[in-house]
Amino acid sequence: MNYSKLLFGLAVALTVACQAPQQEQASAAEQNFFQHGVASGDPLADRVIIWTRVSDTQADEVPVSYEVSTSEDFSTSVKKGTTQTHAGRDYTVKVDVDGLEAGQTYFYRFQVGQTFSPTGRTKTLSQQADSLQFAVVSCSNYEWGYFTAYGKIAERPVLDAVIHLGDYIYEYGPGAYGDTTIGRKHEPAHEILTLEDYRTRYAQYRTDKDLQAMHGAHPFIAIWDDHEIANNTYQTGAQNHQEDEGDFEARKQAAVQTYYEWLPIREGAHYRSFQYGDLASLIMLDERLAGRTEPAKGKDDPKIDDQNQSMLGAEQLEWFKSELNSSASWKVIGNQVMYSDLYQEPVWPNFPINTDSWSGYRVEKNAIAQYILDQEVENVVFLTGDTHASWAFEVLVSDVSDEAVATEFGTTSVSSANHDERKPLDTVRATEQRFYPHNEHLKYVNLADHGYLMLTVAAEEARAEFYYVNDLRNPGGDEYRAKTFRVKAGTSTISE
Repeated sequence: MNYSKLLFGLAVALTVACQAPQQEQASAAEQNFFQHGVASGDPLADRVIIWTRVSDTQADEVPVSYEVSTSEDFSTSVKKGTTQTHAGRDYTVKVDVDGLEAGQTYFYRFQVGQTFSPTGRTKTLSQQADSLQFAVVSCSNYEWGYFTAYGKIAERPVLDAVIHLGDYIYEYGPGAYGDTTIGRKHEPAHEILTLEDYRTRYAQYRTDKDLQAMHGAHPFIAIWDDHEIANNTYQTGAQNHQEDEGDFEARKQAAVQTYYEWLPIREGAHYRSFQYGDLASLIMLDERLAGRTEPAKGKDDPKIDDQNQSMLGAEQLEWFKSELNSSASWKVIGNQVMYSDLYQEPVWPNFPINTDSWSGYRVEKNAIAQYILDQEVENVVFLTGDTHASWAFEVLVSDVSDEAVATEFGTTSVSSANHDERKPLDTVRATEQRFYPHNEHLKYVNLADHGYLMLTVAAEEARAEFYYVNDLRNPGGDEYRAKTFRVKAGTSTISE
């Protein structure tokens, strides 16, 4: 007899609203019901999404209750309710809890029968804060190493949000883009293509204890990049999708459905914004599926300067321009791929331009820079993932202006392969230095270390701090702060 299934059947037969025993009294078998932890995300001033998944069940539908409190022991209850989950959504649970207070820390938990989930902590969007603090992350490949950076973020006091800029998962099969010698092999054991495949991969990632801890400690604001679908995705295809892998549209829809099932975000238009009173507007862009056309093949491909070449699409571009006119002091852009010019041909002659970045979509890139100049939009900060490297730019778009129009901070990878995974470290450090003479607007580059970026926004300045972990191949490493940069309000100048 499957003992955990029997327990589950007895549990769901109980009235969910009844008073349950404390979480620590639940059996080990019952605890398997919440083996993927809890999460929260997309905070607004009066609401936040809370998430969990009911595991180890084959029931058609499962009633799940939830509770939100201002106290960690739930001695005071702010909101309670019951919802249902089922196989059609992979037994994931998302509740948009409303009626909350702005800028308030809350605790939440779920319950199935007599079994409680772990307790999560979250925070609603602040409207009158003197400062905001965000952790910025990108590119977490399960096979390349441990998610130590996530664990270190989890240890911090509650943040306004963790901003995830994409590549939350990777689509490759075991060993195709990873170091399986550390024992972290992708499941399923092939490149993911179907709904079942994507669900299995997300379920694997969400068993990671550091990822669970980060989700349980802070609200999440996420955007997808390409590996949530396939490498170098655009609207109608991807570099890593071949004809013998089936219909791309079906694969894309499976990937999108799974993303919305497993991430604590609202469903609908993926690009969206979050208004933190008069202090900051956080603008999250969709640079993959909303309007991106197929990238150019290289620097000499005339497609780069084609008027129809688009990263955002016409609708999102107009929306973005309107968001840049926000009355908030700071405009923080959740941006997947590098925006600033980067002259890399003298450094990487075989890779003179990254056409998957904004440099491959020059018409639209130039239009945004021109709009910022024409409208005199101040305090624009691009946050960028994708490159598996750290960057600090005074944003130069040379086709438009010789002066910086914004600043840009690129966060390194959490665990995906950086340049030192391919070449000796001394070679990588020498490569970093070769960038500076050709890019005076570049203030910092680190091509080797893994970690995350902390961004603190206050009325007078924005501060970016680069944190790195000292061990990717073993769990439980330490972190250190390597660099701090500041941008004074009213300027696009970076100082240490």
